[in-house]
Amino acid sequence: MEHACCCEGKRTDERLEKVKESIRNFKDMKGALIPVLHKVQNLYGYLPENVLQVVSEELDVPMTEIYGVASFYSFFSLEPKGEYVIRVCLGTACYIKGAQELLDRLSKELNVQVQKTTEDGKFTLDATRCLGACGLAPVMMIGEKVYGRVTSNDISKILEEYR
Repeated sequence: MEHACCCEGKRTDERLEKVKESIRNFKDMKGALIPVLHKVQNLYGYLPENVLQVVSEELDVPMTEIYGVASFYSFFSLEPKGEYVIRVCLGTACYIKGAQELLDRLSKELNVQVQKTTEDGKFTLDATRCLGACGLAPVMMIGEKVYGRVTSNDISKILEEYR
């Protein structure tokens, strides 16, 4: 058990070193914050506060500015994402064809609120504005896989593929 803990610490150190390297690469460029935050997001899957503190100190950018940027861009997440991210389109075409019902059904079946992650870390449920597949409305995605013309009766079967 101690060995796993040691390796996790080493993995964290390796990721933090990569973040610091990214900071060094972008530090003197205007707009360095966004590419550095992208690096953090890619390495950790979200923006951990302790890493944002390092970014703040190294780039000499206040935490308030970092949180402002992180919350403005939907790509960034301040919370860990699940193994599978489920995105339900709530754009006009999907909404009219029942997307809210799908979102409600997913929330109930997974026992998770929208924009949150299940307790087991398996699923994150997100509502989005448009997935670009209006002709298949209502649409949802799990990871990169698109599901079109989904009904609430399809939800259990679709989730079984990922459980």
